[in-house]
Amino acid sequence: MQKEASRLRVLMVAPRYTPHPQGGIATHVYQVGPRLARAGVDLTILATDISGKLPAVEESEGMKILRVRAWPTNKDYYFAPGIYPIITRGNWDLVHCHGSNGLIPPLAMFSAWRANIPYILTLHSAGDVTRLRKVLRGLYRQMLRPLLLHAEKLIAVSEFEATFFQERLRLPAEQFVIISNGAGHLPEVPEATNGATNGANHHRLIVSIGRLERYKGHQRLIAALPKVLERVPEAHLRIAGIGPYQPVLEKMARKLGVADHVEIRPLPAGDWSGIASLLARADLVTLLSEYESQGIAVLEALSLRRPVLVTRTSALQEFADHGLVRAVPLKSTPVEVATAVVDQLRQPLIPGISELPTWDDCAAKLLALYQCVACKRQQICS
Repeated sequence: MQKEASRLRVLMVAPRYTPHPQGGIATHVYQVGPRLARAGVDLTILATDISGKLPAVEESEGMKILRVRAWPTNKDYYFAPGIYPIITRGNWDLVHCHGSNGLIPPLAMFSAWRANIPYILTLHSAGDVTRLRKVLRGLYRQMLRPLLLHAEKLIAVSEFEATFFQERLRLPAEQFVIISNGAGHLPEVPEATNGATNGANHHRLIVSIGRLERYKGHQRLIAALPKVLERVPEAHLRIAGIGPYQPVLEKMARKLGVADHVEIRPLPAGDWSGIASLLARADLVTLLSEYESQGIAVLEALSLRRPVLVTRTSALQEFADHGLVRAVPLKSTPVEVATAVVDQLRQPLIPGISELPTWDDCAAKLLALYQCVACKRQQICS
C-alpha cells in the first residue's frame, strides 16, 4: 500500500482487541490496523476489557489502543458505557464499527450518530448458539435497522452476508460494499511438513478449527468418525477451539467409541506459528458450520494449500462455487459426511492460491472507502 499524505483520524471500535487476538473480528482488526497506520491513517482502536487488567492506553505498530471496562465478565453480550464519551468527545473524521451482535456495535453507532460523526460498520455476522438466541437475534437486527440506515456504508465480508442483511432488513443495495477478509498472514511452514502422513505416528490428520459451539459443527465430524475409521483406520480428529460445547463433544466421542481418535484442545490465542503448523500438517481441514459470514480458517487452510471440506451453506457455499473446496449439504447424515471426508483424504482437492484475497487487499479497499467517506463529508460541510 502506498503511504497517503492525508491524515484521516479514524476510530476503529471492536468488541475485543487483546495483546493476543482471537476470533474473527479481533483477527481482522489485528491484520488491517497496522496496514492502515502504515498507509498514513491516524488510527485509534477502541476495545473493551472485561478483566480490568489490560492497559487502558497503549501504542502499538503506529496505532493508539484504548480500552474501557465492560460487564458482565461471563457473557458475550457485555456492555461498555465508556465507549460513548470517547466517541462523542473525540475529533474523529470517521468511526469504523465492527460486529453486528451484542451491545457494543449499536452503542458505537449511536454515539457517532449523536456526535454527527460519519460511521461505517463491518458486519462480521455469526451463527446462533441456541434456538432462543436465534429468535432474539432476529429481533435485535430489526432494532438495529435505524442505525444501519444511518451508516455511510455497510461492509460485508461476502456476497452471502450482503444479501442476507439486505433482504432480511430491507436495506438498500447501494449501502453495501463487499470487502473480503484476507489470507496468508500465517508464518511460512517448510514444504516438507505439509500433510500429516510424514509424521512419526502416520496419522491421517483431520483438523476442525472454531469455537466450541453447536452451530460450528464439530459434532458432525465426531458422528462420522466411526465410518471414517472403517475405511481409514489411521484417521485422527483434532478439534482446535475453546467453548461451552466441549463436554458434549467429549461425551459424544466416548459414546461412539472414538475418544482415542479425537483430541480437543485450544491453540494459544495469537499463536500464529502454532496455527500454521497445525494446518500445514493436516490431511484435511473441515468447517461443517451452520453459518459463516465467510470463514477465515478456510482462507488460511487454502493459503497453505490444504484440502478443505465445508457444509454447503451460508458464505461457505461461495468457496465451493468457486471450486476451492468440496462441500456436503448441511443435513447430511454421518455416513454421507464420512464418505465426503474419505474422498477428500484419498483424492484431495488442492486448488491454487492465486485468486485468494489478501490482507493487503482488504486494507487498501478500506483506505479507499475511508477517503471516499471523508471526501463526501467535506463536500457536504463546504
